[in-house]
Amino acid sequence: MMRWPAVVGRFYPADPKEIKRALESYLGGGPGEIKARIRGCLVPHAGYMYSGAVAGAVYRRIDLPRRIVLLGPRHFPAGHPMAIMADGEWLTPLGPAKIASDLALELMRACPLLAEDAVAHQQEHSLEVQLPFLQELAKDFTFVPIALGTTALAALEELGEAVGRVVAGWAEPVLVIASSDMNHYESDRLTRRKDQLAIEKILRLEPRGLFETVTNEGISMCGFGPAVTMLTAALRLGAKRAELVSYATSGDITGDREAVVGYAGVIVE
Repeated sequence: MMRWPAVVGRFYPADPKEIKRALESYLGGGPGEIKARIRGCLVPHAGYMYSGAVAGAVYRRIDLPRRIVLLGPRHFPAGHPMAIMADGEWLTPLGPAKIASDLALELMRACPLLAEDAVAHQQEHSLEVQLPFLQELAKDFTFVPIALGTTALAALEELGEAVGRVVAGWAEPVLVIASSDMNHYESDRLTRRKDQLAIEKILRLEPRGLFETVTNEGISMCGFGPAVTMLTAALRLGAKRAELVSYATSGDITGDREAVVGYAGVIVE
């Protein structure tokens, strides 16, 4: 099954040469930058002109393995609330990216809450926009797409524990990526204050604390569920520290400070 791109030409360029130029600018990095083999990370998923620099700052720090679990929010009310695709390919301007069927099936066995469902992924951009970065950096990677429409803490933790168990027993390294933007459409000043509260919980490796902070403080972090799941999995894998690699708001690009979206890039080791 081929999953066709939903936001190409809007969130990122449709022309392969243009997208490669954009990716090269985001992934340029500094001289002598050391790539790390990490357990998980948080990256944003807005249009590249807004969040591409933050995502690139994270990706250029990572020694990417050949297997990747991609966790993202489901922005549309279609499909299963914990939707996985276990077979097929996703197309981008850089070519097809293949799903890791063996890893996907093992995750489904480990977490019965997951359901095979292509509908939830059909129009969802949060995972799609990550693929060109991965294709530019790791040509032969395979991945497992999971779209989360649930905000139930117990379900997010159960999935995180299952991901951690499966990855711990896998024969080769697997990276767990959570896709999320931060607070939405409030002033730059308020967004930065709210985002700092959420980021502090992520850096302390506190998935339940992140859940409670986002809920109690009214932080419109669209992918906090994937972040909770990623952190839960990373802790099971022995994570000891997290680092904020980059942070920005859309106001840094547009100059509009009245209604912004926040973007954070974090690696978990």
